[in-house]
Amino acid sequence: MRIQHPSWWGGPVHVAYTIVVFVILASLDNAALVMLPSMVLPVSDSLGTSGVAIGVLSGVTILVTALTAVVWGYAGDARSRKPLLFWGTIIWSGGTLLSATADTIWQLALWQMVVAVGLGSIASIAFSVISDFIGPARRGFAMSFWGISQGVGGVIGALLASQLGAENFRIPLVVIATAGFLFALLYVPTFVAPRGYKEPALATLYEAGGNYEYHIDRSQLPSLLQRRTNLWLILQGLTAQIAYGSLIWVPLLYQQKVIAEGYGPATGTRVGGLFATLFTVGALFSILFGHLGDRLQRRTLRGRALLSAFGILAAIPFFLAFFWIPLRGLEVTEGASTVVLIGEVLRSLVTNPWVGAAFAAAILALALTSADSPNWFALITDVNLPEHRGTVYGMGNLINGVGRSLGAAATAATATAIERAVPPPFNWALGLSVFQVFFLPTGFCYWKASQTCPGDIVEVEGILEERAREATV
Repeated sequence: MRIQHPSWWGGPVHVAYTIVVFVILASLDNAALVMLPSMVLPVSDSLGTSGVAIGVLSGVTILVTALTAVVWGYAGDARSRKPLLFWGTIIWSGGTLLSATADTIWQLALWQMVVAVGLGSIASIAFSVISDFIGPARRGFAMSFWGISQGVGGVIGALLASQLGAENFRIPLVVIATAGFLFALLYVPTFVAPRGYKEPALATLYEAGGNYEYHIDRSQLPSLLQRRTNLWLILQGLTAQIAYGSLIWVPLLYQQKVIAEGYGPATGTRVGGLFATLFTVGALFSILFGHLGDRLQRRTLRGRALLSAFGILAAIPFFLAFFWIPLRGLEVTEGASTVVLIGEVLRSLVTNPWVGAAFAAAILALALTSADSPNWFALITDVNLPEHRGTVYGMGNLINGVGRSLGAAATAATATAIERAVPPPFNWALGLSVFQVFFLPTGFCYWKASQTCPGDIVEVEGILEERAREATV
């Protein structure tokens, strides 16, 4: 039976509300993922475990999230997406709340696996839904906000964890779980656009009151990997995310830098967390690079991929500088509140040349790599049919998760292994530096994608036009 919706359903205000809820959900899932790495010291102290164990657990959580994203993505492409996303949010929120009750590392690991299963739904289903609200002409620009929401979520998670969890790791977990439950309820009245809602080739179909009725089935899965651009976009994620995954330890690197200047662990955790949060401002440049990707794509269908390749490769030297610049002469108040420390950290940007140089390096590195996210999202949408996007995103997210978990776990293992020979914070700076080499093959994959994406984009547009003609005859 067809549900009768009120007149405002699907209108501009309703769509705006829906997009806001989706963006916040994407923020929250990334906040949940970075909680533990930002509280390594208090978590390991409370549970009587090691930082390596927390690092391994963080890597496994990322990997399980990526694995389940493929299943969630396929389910979303095959059937109604709204209930799947609702229950996925409930699952990860419940797992996060239960994580706050853990008394051992094994209990924490169990509940984090529940969290990972739920987070997989946000990764793939939400991407599929949000892509249906965006037309090709502004896809990179719009997707930049989707990417920023995830980055902002990571920042918020790291900030909450480092400030509220410096002495009790359970508090930020309860906070983020509560927010998850709240937005699960706010998600219930959202408008989920039909597949291909903003595709120009389907405009006549929707104007005539029709609907795009195509869904994925298992027989179509091999063809998704036979699409050449999909292969390059998925492969780049493996190497890119090894490098990105290592960056999950930047808060700990800067916490150790602060401790190396003579401050205690609690102050080091708070101040290092504030620095790590402040340095992520460069990610806001993804709005600019998303817009540039749209403009370049109108000139040549290779535009998005070439821009991403340039950004990834150009960022490497700035990341290396960011890791190695020390915080000499840092002046903050031992044991001060977060409010006081925020003012002191901000003042150090202009009064301490070491801090200022680290900030500049971080801004440039993150600004350049911000070209990657919105244009990758846009390319996945450009070269795939509407009923395939969640599944392909899930595949890409799986490889991303493998790379990210490898990067996170291997960086922690490397830094720990060399700690006797290279004391903190230099062991973390060296560990992070080693894994930036993986950006090199990432740039190559984007260059190869730039050669194949024009043909794949034209093919998808042709299929949609043919289906629209058949449906309106």
